[in-house]
Parts: sequence; structure tokens; C-alpha cells
Amino acid sequence: MQTDLWNYCLNLYARPGVEQAFLQLQDQGVDVCVLLCAAWLEERGVAFDKARLGQLNACAGPWQHEVVQPLRQLRTRWREAAAHDDALATLRVQVKALELEAERMLLRRLESVTQGWSKTQSQDTCAWLQKMAVDAGHPDCDALHTLRVAINRA
Repeated sequence: MQTDLWNYCLNLYARPGVEQAFLQLQDQGVDVCVLLCAAWLEERGVAFDKARLGQLNACAGPWQHEVVQPLRQLRTRWREAAAHDDALATLRVQVKALELEAERMLLRRLESVTQGWSKTQSQDTCAWLQKMAVDAGHPDCDALHTLRVAINRA
């Protein structure tokens, strides 16, 4: 198991079906960075509670809104035009790299929030993905199931 959140995310994201699952969830409005952190916490055996989830969301929300989402929107808007404009395509690649770095910084911030959150004695209390899915109204979402399967194969 990876010890830091960033390397855990890289490992998880590379597993079959996970990238598509995250993109599907992102399209549904799920904060993928918070979801990645939740998967990491679940695998580490850290107990879920709504206050902790609130701390993660409070950390991620402003950064997503002010930094990550504007970069993503710009990159997405340029997709079609960049296919016919080499200069714009080059800029789009740079924006994509900035977006990834912004997500990496957010993951560092989320990891920092979790410092001191100890492991629990009961695995039943650390089902982050299940509890987040129920809270979000997506308890049976195929994308979340794909993530659970990928995590359990680790």
C-alpha cells in the first residue's frame, strides 16, 4: 500500500476501469480529489464520520472552485479549436499540466487535513466510499462499484 495520498492516487488511477469511473463521477459533480482521499482513508482503516467528510469538503471546495475548475473549463473549451490550431494545442497541453498540478496540490492539502486521524478497530466504520455514495444519493452507482472492486484488488 502506498503511504502518501498522491502515490496512492497514481496507483489507483492506473487500475483497469478506474479512470473512466472517475470521469463519470466527475461529470456527475463528484469531487474526485475528495473521493480519492476517501478511498485512501478507507484503505488505511480510518473511521468515517460526517465531520471528517465536512473537513475534506471545506478544504477542497474553494480550491476546486477557484483553481481546478477554471483550468478544466478552459482546457475543455479549447478541445475542438486546438485540434485545428497548433499554437492553441500547445497552450492546451500547458493548461492540462497546470490542472493536474492544481489537483496534486489539492491532494496534498487534503492529506494534511487528515494528519492525526488514527485507524479504527472496526473495518465496518471506515466504509468511506459506501457512506459517501449514500450521502450523495448514488448508493448503487456503477462507477462507485468499479472503484470498490479496484480498491479491493490492491
